[in-house]
Amino acid sequence: MTTTGIRGTFFDFVDDPWKHVGDEEASARFVSDGLLVVEDGIIIAFGPYAEIVNDFADIDITHIEHRIITPGFIDGHIHFPQTRVLGAFGEQLLPWLQKWVFPEEARYAERSYAKDGAVRFFDNLLASGTTTVQAFTSSAPVCTEELFEEASRRNMRVIAGLTGIDQNAPDYFVDTPENFYADSKTLIGKYHNVGRNLYAITPRFAFGASPELLEKCAELKREHPDAWVHTHISENPAEVRGVGAAHEGAEDYLAVYEKYGLVGPKFTGGHAVWLSNSEYRRLHEAEASVTFCPNSNLFLGSGMFRIGKATDPEQRVRMTFGTDMGGGNRFSMLSVLDGAYKVGMINNTLLDGSVDPSLKDSAEAERNKLSAYRAFWSITLGGAEGLYIDDRVGSFEVGKEADFVALDWTQGPPGADWHSSLIADGGDPVTVDDAANMLFGIMIVGDERAVDETWVFGERAYKKG
Repeated sequence: MTTTGIRGTFFDFVDDPWKHVGDEEASARFVSDGLLVVEDGIIIAFGPYAEIVNDFADIDITHIEHRIITPGFIDGHIHFPQTRVLGAFGEQLLPWLQKWVFPEEARYAERSYAKDGAVRFFDNLLASGTTTVQAFTSSAPVCTEELFEEASRRNMRVIAGLTGIDQNAPDYFVDTPENFYADSKTLIGKYHNVGRNLYAITPRFAFGASPELLEKCAELKREHPDAWVHTHISENPAEVRGVGAAHEGAEDYLAVYEKYGLVGPKFTGGHAVWLSNSEYRRLHEAEASVTFCPNSNLFLGSGMFRIGKATDPEQRVRMTFGTDMGGGNRFSMLSVLDGAYKVGMINNTLLDGSVDPSLKDSAEAERNKLSAYRAFWSITLGGAEGLYIDDRVGSFEVGKEADFVALDWTQGPPGADWHSSLIADGGDPVTVDDAANMLFGIMIVGDERAVDETWVFGERAYKKG
């Protein structure tokens, strides 16, 4: 067994900051000079350097200085085969899929194209500080295979699965429910719970899934109850209307998935922009999750996710944040936090400016505010909780997998370090509040250049050149 140590300034979470209104720092853990001890990829000790170093006198220690070390970022909703279509001229969701996405994703049926795309995909993730993803592939099994194979080579935690679609897409892209079921069974047997791979039964969205395809998804879930379910829900008004037409008799979008027994723990619906209050309540009761994808929602004009509604303590919904790359215009979860903060601010302006007094909900407005604590919890421990993998990743607790990122608060666009002169006299953070203020500056002013190092399973996987 190999045991190593990482010394530096650490920041992670022990609780949900939305539960600590007025005292959010109580949810965080800050160790200004800490030691993380890793044995074969697993954390076996963590705490102040001076308190535990004598217990590990013979190990090699890497000292990461003048950085804030956080758990690796978790992207709860991303599209692997859209890597090379990133930045395609914007349309709204449905025409954008037809014009750009389906033709590009179809190319991932060619193994060499998918293999090269997987290398690009993971290179970009690591350079952005992302160590865990829940990802869509395409309707071609080869695409799913190459994602899992490259993830295995890099020892990264990945949740993914063959993407099912059998209607409302070009003939060259759709597949039959029977093929989807058979291919999914093969892929589950080959990859689920093998290494750090986890499998998600993945109907692309209800608009693209016939009742027959969703029944095959239900059959897969019954046969593999420990598998995840990953899909889209209520992203775009035209899509929502299309689902109503494609699945007549369904009360709403969520009801389509409920009919087939797919909604429960380990279910994630991406976007969730146009959910009704009833759908939020039912997601809460089912202990299911949604993913907030602000950059994509803005780029495709889909709408404004209600952060304050999703975090209502009376009917809290588990939540991850996601890039939705390539609908989202960055791989960076830091960019996602920037977008999420702005969406929350706009939501509050809409609440305050509404002519309907019943919509002026001061409690929801307070929950829309995305502090550094709420933000970084959402892409670390909160994201892990949303995916039901918080027993494995998301914090520096002993027994978890050692995925983390070292952030440089002075890097980004020209002048990105301006805020450091206001904090800790321009030096390293001294208090948890110093660290939070620096992290807020990183998420608002910084970009991928703030990611100095990314470590996966206790080994450095990326170092900025």
